[in-house]
Amino acid sequence: MRISEVGEFALVERLKNLLGSEEIGDDCAHVRFGNSFLLLTTDILLEGVHFLPHYPPAAVGWKAISVNVSDVAGNGGRPVWALVSLILPDIEVSYVEDLYRGMREACEFYGCRIVGGNLSRGDRIGIDVFVVGESRRPVGRGGAKPGDALFVTGTLGDSRAGLDLLLMNRKAHEDFERKLIERHLKPLVRTDLSGLVSEGATASLDVSDGLVADAFHLARRSRVRVEIETSELPLSEELMRFCEKYSRDPLEYALYGGEDYQILFTSREPVALSGVRRIGTVSEGEGVWIDGRKAEPRGFRHF
Repeated sequence: MRISEVGEFALVERLKNLLGSEEIGDDCAHVRFGNSFLLLTTDILLEGVHFLPHYPPAAVGWKAISVNVSDVAGNGGRPVWALVSLILPDIEVSYVEDLYRGMREACEFYGCRIVGGNLSRGDRIGIDVFVVGESRRPVGRGGAKPGDALFVTGTLGDSRAGLDLLLMNRKAHEDFERKLIERHLKPLVRTDLSGLVSEGATASLDVSDGLVADAFHLARRSRVRVEIETSELPLSEELMRFCEKYSRDPLEYALYGGEDYQILFTSREPVALSGVRRIGTVSEGEGVWIDGRKAEPRGFRHF
């Protein structure tokens, strides 16, 4: 049996069962350390899968840090340290230096720092980042209860639209298109809202695989039914202009796009904060429902 036959998430479950671990299953591992918790997470960016060779190396470096910081923020923590392992072909040294300039800039923005790493040779570029964060009260995917409301930060679908624009290989873009491309190449993680998650969320994770796919993660881990109301989804003006120009469905991008690196969380209490939108509810049952109809668990998958 090959990995493609069982799928990425089923493979993770098999490995989790093999290890006999109940801790595995959230964006970060939550490890108690004194009076607080360390949040441990790691993510890989691979050339040809997560970025293309012509992408600016500084932007690739920024994103390599951001995708890990997103896991920490999505679990209610702040990033502290990072380790970086690189797989590199025999490329120009200037590319690697620009890659690290982007990582340094991201670390300065998020308030963490790189303290070590490793280097190996390979056929294409691979960037494996390990981030250590901290939190007084980490929040994973497993605490949602019937009666909770479902919230998301920021806007959804912009990164997927930016990727589509890059794949068009156009020589010129309108201003709104450049903004969408920037949101794909250089995502801004909402570390400013990690305190909100730590203080009041019942369950939380970042939106990386796509809203619906990540809502399924939350529903499975919490053993609840998640209901999404499409009329409440936060859509940017740039995404709406993109969809109008290229005859695309904005809901498709918002629901299934992926790589938005926003925070999806549940709470018993109302949240009245700029940049946070209530998009649904939690009830008894299982799965994800969109406007009263059962959804299929699709989104980004490696296999």
